[in-house]
Amino acid sequence: MKKSHIFIALLACLASIGSLRVLLDAREGLRIEDRRVGEIPARIFHPSGPANGAVALIAHGFAGSQQLMQPMALTLAHSGYTAVTFDFAGHGRNARPMRGGVKDMGESTRTLTSEIDEMTAFARGLSGGKPIALVGHSMAADLIVQYAMDRRDIGAVAALSVFGAGITREQPRNLIVITGAWEPAMLTDAAARIAGLAADGPALERVTYGDFSQGTARRYVLAEGAEHIGVIYSRDGLTQTRDWLNSAFGESMTGLIDSRGKWLALLFAGLLALAWPLSKALPVLSEKPLGAGLGWKRLAPIALAPAIFTPLILWKAPTDFLPILLGDYLAVHFVVYGLLTAGGLWLTRHHSPDAAAYWRKPLAPALGLAIYYTLGLGAPIDAFVTSFMPSGVRWLLIAPLFVATALYFLCDEWLTRGEGAARGGYAFSKICFIASLLGAVALNPQKLFFLIIIVPVIFIFFMVYGLISRWTYGRTGDPRVAALANAAGLAFAIAVTFPIIG
Repeated sequence: MKKSHIFIALLACLASIGSLRVLLDAREGLRIEDRRVGEIPARIFHPSGPANGAVALIAHGFAGSQQLMQPMALTLAHSGYTAVTFDFAGHGRNARPMRGGVKDMGESTRTLTSEIDEMTAFARGLSGGKPIALVGHSMAADLIVQYAMDRRDIGAVAALSVFGAGITREQPRNLIVITGAWEPAMLTDAAARIAGLAADGPALERVTYGDFSQGTARRYVLAEGAEHIGVIYSRDGLTQTRDWLNSAFGESMTGLIDSRGKWLALLFAGLLALAWPLSKALPVLSEKPLGAGLGWKRLAPIALAPAIFTPLILWKAPTDFLPILLGDYLAVHFVVYGLLTAGGLWLTRHHSPDAAAYWRKPLAPALGLAIYYTLGLGAPIDAFVTSFMPSGVRWLLIAPLFVATALYFLCDEWLTRGEGAARGGYAFSKICFIASLLGAVALNPQKLFFLIIIVPVIFIFFMVYGLISRWTYGRTGDPRVAALANAAGLAFAIAVTFPIIG
């Protein structure tokens, strides 16, 4: 390994270790306790001193987990509140399936609401019977708002990125709505409308209307520089929630405001940078780079055709065969897309007898790269971002999802690699795939609406793993190494994060 590789590896390790230290220090002084409330995995964040504040029950959104709400829990706990997070049914490490799925949203809502009721009773026990606060993001924001209607044991509600159907001037009690300033207009407009119910006209941002003592207080905030996920990490989202609870419960407590966003960025930048020198340790599998080596004239139609035809082929096709919400559709989408790409490659009459003869050669390096994805990147994701380690039935889902994703990645990597391959073709093929998912949502919005939330995550996956794929291919000369590792990484991610349904 060259000196430059060693230097980059040392810098990457220092960045990762330094950011890990800061992230762990944010927990200093708190007592964090893992519990099970019935079957529900929960975590209690106890303040360092006397618990002078109320108890805040914090609920995550669709395809999230209690780890996603750590910034809010840590911020409130450092300010003297007892914070409780938990995994909804079908999410994180909750073994209960989310019954109903998107086919029966009424049943899904009843399942999730029953768990809010169970957790609220638990939180009320921690508070000694005093009113508690509810905090929720996205899907959970609407659930807690509806749950809190006409309940006097709920003293305050903080709804992040809420749609807000059914909210009235008086119910729920003492409601603040916080939406990312970069979120769609339908959410920012909903926030202003909700506050306007108490303003008797257009509401001004960050102005409190109504009366806390009467339970009619209302405010809306557009968190600066934040989108749908960023609002959870934003300083506005955290400080405004804490200050709202202070006003609702007659407190004036302050403390550390979680600022993990920049440290997470540094942590994963370090881990990504570390992959470059590590890739130099991979074996050279082919002196002549393998791949189709297609120029734009032949690559473009092969990349575009699956993007156009896959959503049309699957428009009316039954895709409910796995107990994971949207994961089964994604699996079929990958399969059809991969088959169409394979067909396009076959039409080019591209043959590579060397690749067929040595199909075992990429397996060992691909396994090593997949382990780095799932443990090197996955462990910190699980600790500081969202649940990323499989449990229960999720273990069984990885294999079929891998078969589906492997077909796509093997064909796509082969299509975009090789001597003479179109410059920018790799990125173009990924854009085509993202466009095909958006096209599928447009054709079947009722069933696939939640893919809108997943698409940005897949985009990030393509960017990060695509960069590592480039380094891997540059070293090994064989596109199948990164293809198999990327397939394993994405299959693992889908299996551990998408909701399990009944």
